[in-house]
Amino acid sequence: MPRTDFNQLTWFQVVAEERSFTKAAAKLGVAQSTLSHTIKQLEARMGIRLLTRTTRNVALTTAGERLLQTITPRMAEIEDEIAALMAFRDKPSGSIRLTLSDHALESVVWPKLKTVLSAYPDISVELILDSTFRNIVEEGFDAGVRLGESVEKDMIAVRIGPDWRLVAVASPAYIEAHGMPEHPQDLVRHVCINMRHETAGGIYAWEFEKGGQDLRVRVNGQLTFNNSYAMIDAAVNGYGIGYVPENIVERHLASGSLVQVLDDWSPFFDGYFLYYPSRRQNLPAFKVIVDALRHRD
Repeated sequence: MPRTDFNQLTWFQVVAEERSFTKAAAKLGVAQSTLSHTIKQLEARMGIRLLTRTTRNVALTTAGERLLQTITPRMAEIEDEIAALMAFRDKPSGSIRLTLSDHALESVVWPKLKTVLSAYPDISVELILDSTFRNIVEEGFDAGVRLGESVEKDMIAVRIGPDWRLVAVASPAYIEAHGMPEHPQDLVRHVCINMRHETAGGIYAWEFEKGGQDLRVRVNGQLTFNNSYAMIDAAVNGYGIGYVPENIVERHLASGSLVQVLDDWSPFFDGYFLYYPSRRQNLPAFKVIVDALRHRD
């Protein structure tokens, strides 16, 4: 068989991950016809069908799935070694991809990164906002950000933020019209603003705790979001009671546009952690990011 064309393998990997020639071509910055021709050359050279093409999407054959599983970790190792060689430069350089939620970005990650990135112009950071739990290894991320209780045991985890809590809030007009709930179970008779957790696919059951008693309450209302900031806006405008991170609603509480309810029932959760596989920790650019985000009491 002719010498392996690694460019063909790289392009195959992108098509396989995107499940689309159109998306893969855009990501690679090449014409779709060029990409399609390259993959056909790879299949012809190997004598195996790797992809099944339809009018709507692209699926992997059994052979294609095996090839993807074979090359993905090896491509990652090559990228890591190349990045490690960049340590011989005067300054750390390279690209870092992180997956995180909008709340983690706003409350912890961006306030810390923006103070140090200007000192490292050769480090590029890509921040993908997503509330789902991604497989960072398979999906090509260098690290992810999650609450401590959600980090996989086989990952290195570094605390990057303090513990925080969710608080129930509503507009003064809503409380005047519907009354003040005195117990979490009272919420089932109120109009509430729901949160959908994309990973589980279900509606979040609000978690409360007081005096060792844990409660989970499923609430109902007209609106459901997967974004805390949208929930806050809805609550300010009187659409019901929302359950949102305390630190991003403080100014609304201070101004009086929202009032807090069930304060003594709101428990603290583990703060945010940066998590990553061990092979990332020796890359100079990655070390800069970890050190910048590390939580310091």
